[in-house]
Amino acid sequence: MLRRLLPHPLLTLVLTLTWLLLVNSFTIGQALLGLLLGLVIPAFTRHFWPDPVRIARPWWLVFFLLKVLWDILVANVAVAALILGGRRFVQPAFVSVPLDLRTELAISILANTVSLTPGTVSAWLSPDRRTLVVHGLRVTDAAALVHEIKTRYERPLIDIFESTC
Repeated sequence: MLRRLLPHPLLTLVLTLTWLLLVNSFTIGQALLGLLLGLVIPAFTRHFWPDPVRIARPWWLVFFLLKVLWDILVANVAVAALILGGRRFVQPAFVSVPLDLRTELAISILANTVSLTPGTVSAWLSPDRRTLVVHGLRVTDAAALVHEIKTRYERPLIDIFESTC
């Protein structure tokens, strides 16, 4: 019964907090409305979720999010410097990143993380979910970019979503 009412507790919390941030008001009424939305949306969409979300190490997810936020900040400064430096510093390239991730959610988070970080964007995911093609704005060493994505983002996502505790 509780699983039907609360199919994705973390999503409920995120939706509630997102609502409070969007309305920019913390009142009892807005908190209750946010909680109602946080309960109703996951309940109505639970049939669209192919697999139950399992987070093996929730605290590692928090550290991962902090790392990604830091990387976004640093990459924004680097891309701004790159653009202000002129065309001669831009070396765009497509790079194929072989994936060790297997769950759809983890692959999606990796692709979105790459796209959120300025200077890179996820361009294509192979049909077998084994390769992610990434476009980089300044790629001087393709192997280094692949290594950075795999160690900085993919390895923690494997630990968070796919490892057994």
